[in-house]
Amino acid sequence: MSDSVLQLLIDSFPKIILPGLAVTIPLTLLAFAGALVIAVVVALIQYARVPVLSQVARVYIWIIRGTPLLVQLMIGFYGVSALGGGPVDGFAVAVAVFAINEGAYCAETIRGAIESVPRGQLEAGYCAGLSFMQVMWHVVLPQAFRTAFPALGNSLIGMIKDTSLASNITVTEMFLATRQIAGRTYEFLPLYLEVAVIYLLFCTVITWLQRAGERRLNRYDRKVA
Repeated sequence: MSDSVLQLLIDSFPKIILPGLAVTIPLTLLAFAGALVIAVVVALIQYARVPVLSQVARVYIWIIRGTPLLVQLMIGFYGVSALGGGPVDGFAVAVAVFAINEGAYCAETIRGAIESVPRGQLEAGYCAGLSFMQVMWHVVLPQAFRTAFPALGNSLIGMIKDTSLASNITVTEMFLATRQIAGRTYEFLPLYLEVAVIYLLFCTVITWLQRAGERRLNRYDRKVA
């Protein structure tokens, strides 16, 4: 590696990681929070077999899982532009689309986790005078989230990487910042390797947090047992 390339990587590092901290991470956290809300609602609708809504939930999951995320981003961006007729906030669109997309996958994860909880606990809650939502909130969902935690952690890691697609709808996150620098300097490979290392760093931190959370949950389960 030449001195000029090394100096370019040093100079470009803050220009890449700052959009990562200011855009990529907030985009990921906001979208994942929204995805969890959607996932819980959709999972509960399916678990309770709510008439009509359960069919709507299945169609939602079918469409989202059957179409590419990039296409969904484009439809969301240009759809909002067509409806509003003015400037589009790419960041807001990206948050909404990522939340809707990830919500479909997490809904299936949570639904499977809910169904793994013995149904007798639901019936015991009814006998104690609790409503369906009270039993789900206080009894079933806490156990389901412990079961789903590793899979949800993997979904969060995947979302961090997928945020690079937001560059296609004018969101200046890490990947778009890297592309802009590479377009000026024509040093594509070193810069893309650098941003890959930064993505790896972010995902590694989330992996450590995920493992720490799993250990904490395992200790809690042993105490309860």
